[in-house]
Amino acid sequence: MTAEPQTSRRLTTGHIVFLIVAAAAPLSAMVGTVPLAFAIGTGSGVPAAFAFAGVTLLCFSVGYAVSARRTGGSGGFYASIADGLGRAPAVGSGWVALLAYNCATVGLVGALGYFTRLVLAAHGLDLPWQLCAAVGLVAVAVLGYRDIAVSARVLAVLMLGEIGVLAALDLAILGRHGASALPLESFSPHIATGPGLGVSLMFAFVSFIGFESAALYGQEAKDPRRSVPRATYIAVVLIAGFYALTSWAAVGAIGTDAVRQTAGQQLGDLFFVLGTDYLGQTGATVLQIMLCTSLFAATLALHSAANRYAQVLADDGLLPRRLGAVHPRYGSPHLASIAQTVLSVVVVAGFALAGLDPYADLTTSMLGLGTLGIVVLQALAALSVLGLARKGAVAGVWQGVVAPLLGFAGLSVTVWLVVGNFDLLTGTHNALVSALPWTVPVVGLLGLAHGLRRRTTHPATPTHPTTPDLVPTR
Repeated sequence: MTAEPQTSRRLTTGHIVFLIVAAAAPLSAMVGTVPLAFAIGTGSGVPAAFAFAGVTLLCFSVGYAVSARRTGGSGGFYASIADGLGRAPAVGSGWVALLAYNCATVGLVGALGYFTRLVLAAHGLDLPWQLCAAVGLVAVAVLGYRDIAVSARVLAVLMLGEIGVLAALDLAILGRHGASALPLESFSPHIATGPGLGVSLMFAFVSFIGFESAALYGQEAKDPRRSVPRATYIAVVLIAGFYALTSWAAVGAIGTDAVRQTAGQQLGDLFFVLGTDYLGQTGATVLQIMLCTSLFAATLALHSAANRYAQVLADDGLLPRRLGAVHPRYGSPHLASIAQTVLSVVVVAGFALAGLDPYADLTTSMLGLGTLGIVVLQALAALSVLGLARKGAVAGVWQGVVAPLLGFAGLSVTVWLVVGNFDLLTGTHNALVSALPWTVPVVGLLGLAHGLRRRTTHPATPTHPTTPDLVPTR
């Protein structure tokens, strides 16, 4: 029997937290989604939407932690849904996860190339977006191939910078305006639940994408049964806190009555204008640089997540088994990493050769589809905990029933909002893009059918250690 790679269990809770927060890309969310939520959502009530999303996802995490402990903290949604709903639904969810995380990664490569080109052009260096995307993708490929702990350390540095600049902006606003920088009106019921509530909630929930990815790193964590649930809780609190606080401070800086109009006029420039006003030109430049590193960090984190899904599906025979191979030195799914990189190159090159816009066409469509798929999986994972409770595998009404139900309800509403506002999320009314949400149920049903067929034709086929029947009930 081959010895376990020396580097395969090096991730601590802190490492996993950085991987999760990087996938959510807080600065990118602030720059890209908060101004839209201000303009067409609830305006000054947006901070309350982030707080509500954070509480809902904490409820989801309570139930998700049950699956993480039972499955050894690996396998992500695939293992969780297999544990609670069975193998056939798990195959459908695994295929959807592969689609969603790969689409999200490809979309972020487009965003990385687009915004890096804009930032460089603003400072006198005019380079094509294709070159910027290629350089970023090469760096992602190199880090994705190596030991995941290396990526975690790189992401730790980038996340500290990203969170640091947001904290500096928040403190500067608080220093200038005092208590009025955090207006209580943002959390008053008539503003928080005012016109545009659905749009605000949609943007709030989609800004947390990737927070659940802790359960993909169980095989590489030192103590997965503890570190995976802890990392998930910590990440949700951190992300929700920064989103709510920074958007709240922005409301205070602009003014509750002016935030909707100002955001509508400035949109993606809103936080750069605030950065210039409160941190000076140097602060605005740092914000621009950190936006690029934020997108790079998110691309690397989602690339790593996509690789782990390919690995676990390959281990179960649902993909070519070579994709599940572990590097003898780095302990990483290196062949899955190469496959994901090749896929990104092919898709991005196809968009480039077609002369399509890297952001308006590539990023919005791919990231929109990936977002929808991940939210659907989150809802199914919450439902799977209810399946465990029905089997008597979960002790406690709160952890086994109430918390998962609250999470499922909030995430189901989010799925409905994303589908109903997909043109708004993607920024286009193109008929082909508008039809993309149908991809998720089609892929899921094909996977379900394949799972049912395998159950009949391969009843004795061993499953991955994270799937049900091999995990003791606790």
